[in-house]
Amino acid sequence: MVVESEGYHALIEYFTEHLSLFERAESEGCQETVEDVVTDMIATNLMAVFSQNPDLESDFRFKLMQEADAVMADLTEVLAGAWTRCPTNEQVVFLEDYVGLVKNLFDSAISKEIQ
Repeated sequence: MVVESEGYHALIEYFTEHLSLFERAESEGCQETVEDVVTDMIATNLMAVFSQNPDLESDFRFKLMQEADAVMADLTEVLAGAWTRCPTNEQVVFLEDYVGLVKNLFDSAISKEIQ
């Protein structure tokens, strides 16, 4: 649905083009890691999708959760080197934009399902 779409593959390419942003990160002295930031962003956006679409069938909601898990797994793999480090402000901004674009793909998938 989402992770198999052309849009998602384009987002992965976009992410890899900006991977150099994640070469700079601190490994000590922070309250949260890149993993914490990504997990929170994915969860928050998935909750927003569900609250914006309260009438979704439970089977479709479950599919969306599986898709979100797949997105999380992809980010875990791509960001393995920075996953346990402290994110920079620039990294957080990029991740916010990226996860927002992923949410748009989820919104699009829902609109196709509803029609």
